[in-house]
Amino acid sequence: MAGIAWVHSAMAFSGRFIGNLFSRLVSRRFCEGKGGNVATIFALTLPVVIGGAGLGVETSYWYYSSLKLQAIADAAAYAGALEKVAGSDTTAITAAATSSAGSNGLGGGTIVVNTPPASGPNTAKKAVEVILNQNLDRIFTSIFTQTKVPEQARAVALITDASKACVLALNPSASQAALFSGNTSVKFTGCSVMSDSLASDAIKVQGSAGLQADCLITVGGMVLNNPVTTLCKSPITQALPASDPFASLPAPASSNQCQPVNSGKSAQILQPGTYCSGMNLNGNVALSSGTYVVQGNLKINAGAVVTCAAPCTGVTIFMAGSNTVSINGNATVTLSAPTSGTYSGVLFYGDRTGTAAQSTFNGTANSLLTGAIYFPRQQVNYLGNFSGLDGCTQVVADTIQWSGNATINQDCSKYGGGDIPAAPSVAIVE
Repeated sequence: MAGIAWVHSAMAFSGRFIGNLFSRLVSRRFCEGKGGNVATIFALTLPVVIGGAGLGVETSYWYYSSLKLQAIADAAAYAGALEKVAGSDTTAITAAATSSAGSNGLGGGTIVVNTPPASGPNTAKKAVEVILNQNLDRIFTSIFTQTKVPEQARAVALITDASKACVLALNPSASQAALFSGNTSVKFTGCSVMSDSLASDAIKVQGSAGLQADCLITVGGMVLNNPVTTLCKSPITQALPASDPFASLPAPASSNQCQPVNSGKSAQILQPGTYCSGMNLNGNVALSSGTYVVQGNLKINAGAVVTCAAPCTGVTIFMAGSNTVSINGNATVTLSAPTSGTYSGVLFYGDRTGTAAQSTFNGTANSLLTGAIYFPRQQVNYLGNFSGLDGCTQVVADTIQWSGNATINQDCSKYGGGDIPAAPSVAIVE
């Protein structure tokens, strides 16, 4: 708006200048009696005067247009980066940037979108580059030339994963999507707690819960009734949502043959496959390595000891539909996810086609759940005083309620797991 006001002022000044000049020349004509000469001089110099004044006005207009074009480029790069954060491909990213540029007034200009950028210091980074070109019509200076005035603007939006998450609540609107309560004392090392919920209490710490993490990050707000210890300067609200890190993970296929479970047996070894009637586990149970498809509830009763049968290369337990997991607090469960293959790093996998339900993970202090607990459509209640090997436990669920004591470490690379990005930030850097 300041640029527009400046242009108006310049135009007004030019008008006054030409008017004053005209008045002086006319006065001289009558006062000095040199009418013919004055008229000739005036006729010869008037285009130059108008052109010079117009050039000043037009230069201001070009400057204002260049600022506007740069703002359009910045907005388009930012829109493209947000689309990239959402996991879209290059076609969708380009469409988002182009739509933004058009809605902000690019008009007949051209747009080029590159991801990653084709030049500059961010060519090897997660970034979106937008280059805009447009030709401006001349106004006053058209008396000298009819060529258009070319303008270009370039912007680069850089995406930075500000943190890694040990706990990620995916629900976009739930109140208390990530809740820490009771006598919880949990320490997240090298990672953060992230909630995608827009609610004002998307993350809540209540009761006598003690929480330590790199940071607390939420799309909405948070309610901290107790002090929390973070490495970041302060908890982050109004962040961008984190994408589901397992969104592309396929559901394992069920087999036609149903595997049996003897719920009254004191010791048994189970094989991978489809458990059509769920799993009700008592006594000493060893799971052979592989993938288990459970088409009913999984219940681990008090006193049960559940391990992975040697030689153990890891197990993945897929809960089909809306079936749930229930682990009694007096059970001891020691299971690890595979370290390679399709389900590398994933220990429990809840069906994303299911409806709302709750799965509860409890156990003794000797329990070890190594890998990711992934329930995109369920609430996970994490109640046990345990984690995984070297603290490797990741919880990604629709909502999460935590009231157990544990030390969790984000680095699960040697156990087949990867990082879970939290709170990606987008900034215009070029």
